[in-house]
Amino acid sequence: MTELTEPEDPTIQPAPEWPQADRQDLTDPQVAQSVARLLDLPGLPAADHESVYNLLHDDLLAALNSDPADVAFPGTVPDGGAA
Repeated sequence: MTELTEPEDPTIQPAPEWPQADRQDLTDPQVAQSVARLLDLPGLPAADHESVYNLLHDDLLAALNSDPADVAFPGTVPDGGAA
């Protein structure tokens, strides 16, 4: 039987390739801001990933439950403002 073993030198292990999020498809600014947190994930220890995913979940849930009329989009003037 062949045993799978780790190399003695950890620097010769390949680094995982992280998918790059294409944020151009995100039109909602709340969602884009939330998903941007994922860009920091590759540099964080694995033990911290759970908290990032929990924050992402909470942010996306808040965005889903928010009233679109309450969100100010870039380039728009809030109600009652001068144009």
